[in-house]
Amino acid sequence: MSATLDLAIDLISRPSITPLDEGCQQLLADRLAPLGFVAEYLRFGDVNNIWLRRGTTSPVFCFAGHTDVVPSGPLDAWDSPPFQPEIRDGMLYGRGAADMKGSIAAFTIACENFVRENPEHQGSIAFLITSDEEGPSINGTVKVVEVLEQRNEKIDWCLVGEPSSTCCVGDVVKNGRRGSLNGVLTVIGQQGHVAYPHLADNPIHRAAPALAELVSIEWDKGNEFFPPTSFQISNIKGGTGANNVIPGTLHVEFNFRFSTQQTERGLREQVEAIFNRHGLKYELKWTLSGNPFLTTRGELIDASVAAIQAVSGQTTELSTAGGTSDGRFIAPTGAQVMELGPVNKTIHKINECVAIVDLDALTVIYQKILEHLLVKNVPG
Repeated sequence: MSATLDLAIDLISRPSITPLDEGCQQLLADRLAPLGFVAEYLRFGDVNNIWLRRGTTSPVFCFAGHTDVVPSGPLDAWDSPPFQPEIRDGMLYGRGAADMKGSIAAFTIACENFVRENPEHQGSIAFLITSDEEGPSINGTVKVVEVLEQRNEKIDWCLVGEPSSTCCVGDVVKNGRRGSLNGVLTVIGQQGHVAYPHLADNPIHRAAPALAELVSIEWDKGNEFFPPTSFQISNIKGGTGANNVIPGTLHVEFNFRFSTQQTERGLREQVEAIFNRHGLKYELKWTLSGNPFLTTRGELIDASVAAIQAVSGQTTELSTAGGTSDGRFIAPTGAQVMELGPVNKTIHKINECVAIVDLDALTVIYQKILEHLLVKNVPG
């Protein structure tokens, strides 16, 4: 087995269901310590985080990722136990294989190989690893970034190992992400008997025109880098369970995935203006998961595109589609941020898996990116 595959198996075998880490971060620290990586353990609440750094000078190249995984789902639906990694037909199966313990293994082996070959490289290499990416994301990367910012420790380039690829490794990299804004709406009415609607106030009827208006709005057309802003109702609940009772309240959950054409404040103001214009009596709680961010062509993207081309001959598409990642916490510090990882076809699914050849390809790609950025006079 390759060193990357061996380490990926070790990581996957640890049932680190969010926010657990189950010793994954310590494993990385122990492996990287002989190479000169200094470990800083940062625990917030029930979340383990680690900041590993080799070197004290700029520029700083950071690998970012998470050791926590989502729950496995029904165990009897898996062809093999999710935390007993198994190789079948060239694929490594197990929870976290693609999202994202495979990437972390590739990070680590790439660094080991790079440092052995380039012990006097420029700048610094760092790892920012959390166990709170698949959870609420309040005690993980965002808190570590706050610590780094307080002491003015800046990341110049950050590669997040999220599974960005669609069909083959490197065909898609994420150079940005849309913002995510959540709303929880409670429309207040008056409970009553359906036979006497004049004695009640139906919040469902009250809210329906306003919700229909929100659904029909074209918020923007997107731009060169982002698709149009999307509004989606994700949950709606009203009623007592009896078909002859007008409910007293209606609860609605919704989400905006928004481009750089919008701002959090602007979206909130537009929504509240619609509710007010429709005369709703309501309560509304907002939660911002993250603002949109974008890394334009520069050293990090150019190095990554070149590395992918050299290893696989693949032409790379830059994309901002998909969900959020912890890159949203790092980009506002001024870092160039990009996501590059394995194929995302099976992430969060039963029988999650990653191709073994992809793990080895990623290892070489990551190493070449380091060479492009931290070694002088590297061709291309």
